Amino acid sequence: MRITEEELFQLMETKFLKAGLNKRDAHYMSDVLTFADARGIHSHGAVRVEYYVERIVKKGITREPHFEFTKNSSSVGIFEADNGSGQAAAALAMEKAVEMAKETGVSVVGIRHMSHSGALGYFTELAARNQMIGISMCQSDPMVVPYGGAEAYYGTNPIAFSAPANNGEVITFDMATSVQAWGKILDKRSRAESIPDNWGVDKEGKPTTDPYKVNALLPIAGPKGYGLMMMVDILSGILLGLPFGKHVSSMYEDLSKGRDLGQLHIVIDPSFFTNIQRFTETVSQSMEELQGVKPAESFEKVYYPGEIMKLKREEYLENGIELVDNIYDYLISDKLHHNQYDHKNKFAE
Repeated sequence: MRITEEELFQLMETKFLKAGLNKRDAHYMSDVLTFADARGIHSHGAVRVEYYVERIVKKGITREPHFEFTKNSSSVGIFEADNGSGQAAAALAMEKAVEMAKETGVSVVGIRHMSHSGALGYFTELAARNQMIGISMCQSDPMVVPYGGAEAYYGTNPIAFSAPANNGEVITFDMATSVQAWGKILDKRSRAESIPDNWGVDKEGKPTTDPYKVNALLPIAGPKGYGLMMMVDILSGILLGLPFGKHVSSMYEDLSKGRDLGQLHIVIDPSFFTNIQRFTETVSQSMEELQGVKPAESFEKVYYPGEIMKLKREEYLENGIELVDNIYDYLISDKLHHNQYDHKNKFAE
């Protein structure tokens, strides 16, 4: 099934509004999910809608949250999210971070007590499209084994980075600190596909290719990914006075409760360091040079970070966004949810 960005956005927004979410937050939530699907990041797109709807209906996402922003200094702020939409909170907090960075050259904004916010690249690109460098990271519930461990402690704890280039282009890097995000497992389940054997392990700690047997995920690059998970956990959890590590709330355990998650935005204005035109031109030059690097055997070419997402969006703009039939059928249905996520384990089982 292929549909346009506009149709996908409208279908998702309609679901969120019917679930009782306010118009502003339904817009941001739908926009972030559409951003993901339109770039081929289906793990963070429409596959998540029914989960969000069930949590909204059961009041685990505040329908009319009281957002509050406090500037603790000229370049540091805290955004209290009242367990409202993580997408709305993260987007609005990024707007504040950009405003502050324009004045001081750099800003750091922490978001407290928020819901799951989705694809972080959406928020860092908000900064890049304002001629800023954007960095964002957030904690997630424990489902990754620490290097050398046999049980989960940290979450997938993603990091994203975006920088502006010439002519409105951006370079973006968005990754989980696990080999793959849990949403990738969900996506493979929805498509009835197997997974590579280095994504996760089963209950015995052995590699598995069955997405339904995954009991824990693996960190990228062994101890290096483990260290990055620790960094993200401290900066988006402990630094903000929130639960950390294995104490971070489960996505599925109780959908009637807020998740109290944390996220950290860092924004840098390049004009405080160098000429902004020279900066964007040089970023563009690096992107072009990367494309010209001789590819290794079995590779067709070298892509700059974020280029594959850009190409996927161009394809989808022409041919429509690829959506699995059962997700489309849910979006066009009158059913809000099928009560399938509440009181499940960390893998929605």
